[in-house]
Amino acid sequence: MTSDLPLNDRIALVVGASRGIGYEAALALAVAGAHVVATARTQGALEELDDAIYAATGRHATLVPFDLIDGGGIDRLGGAIFGRFGKLDIWVNAAATLGAQGLTPVSHIDPRGFAKIEKTNFTATYRLIRSLEPLLRASDAGRVIHLTTSLAREPKAFWGLYAATKAGAEALMLAWGDEIENTSVRISVLDPGRMRTQMRAQAFPGEDPMTLPAPSELGPLIVELARGDLTPPSKVSFKEWKADLPADALI
Repeated sequence: MTSDLPLNDRIALVVGASRGIGYEAALALAVAGAHVVATARTQGALEELDDAIYAATGRHATLVPFDLIDGGGIDRLGGAIFGRFGKLDIWVNAAATLGAQGLTPVSHIDPRGFAKIEKTNFTATYRLIRSLEPLLRASDAGRVIHLTTSLAREPKAFWGLYAATKAGAEALMLAWGDEIENTSVRISVLDPGRMRTQMRAQAFPGEDPMTLPAPSELGPLIVELARGDLTPPSKVSFKEWKADLPADALI
């Protein structure tokens, strides 16, 4: 490990890496020295990410296109990582969806849309934990960064399904972190706040995106949380981190 490449030779999985926060997380981790395993539904978007990583680092990522609603695919992902690397040092869980309906009253949510959002935002988190825990335990300092939202704690009108599934996923992550506190794995639940993403634009189409932080601004924080030589807090707010509060104020 060097100061220039704090994540040199670490293996980092980014789930939901094709755009927004996941894309910028993958790029930042790669620039910090990690070998990135990037997953998303769209092959073309992953290839664009790989082009950006190669342009910045001279190294390629490992691309794994699949849909998180495929539970068997999640199980195979864990097996494939074990077969190639034998461990996993970093997992960034950035995938989430509002669904095709977008912001919708709870009573109006289509059952099939409900099932897809629930599988992507909640059930996939459980399946990933189940598949990846042995790999993270095999690392000398496994690090998990799970992207959450303030709506998980303070749900608002029309955000019901998204808020409920994100709340469930956050609860799973925090409970899991408590269960494995005696290992070298550490889990951070990161609230990015309002950010210039496609999901934000879907929810607020009239909002000026240039008034919001760019997802790339999260990169340094994600790299910091992924470092094995630092002990990350279990709960992190990007807004508070950016204000340079001490680490114990972020817990």
